[in-house]
Amino acid sequence: MNTNALLTAVNLALASQWDDAHRIVQDYDDEVACWIHAVLHKIEGDESNSRYWYRRAGREFSGSPSTNEELEQIKSHLEESA
Repeated sequence: MNTNALLTAVNLALASQWDDAHRIVQDYDDEVACWIHAVLHKIEGDESNSRYWYRRAGREFSGSPSTNEELEQIKSHLEESA
């Protein structure tokens, strides 16, 4: 896992730069990258693709927390892992 790259992706997503965030996470295949990928597809409204990435991340698809709250959770997880 490249913590710095994934933190960059989360920060871009929080700044509504989802395409840039998506380009970053596509380069990684660990659970956290898949989780970010899932949230990005949830933001764009692609539920089936989002569910796929949640499964890859070992997580359940859910309507809550909000996508921004979930991105903040991911950010905290990454910062703790650094």
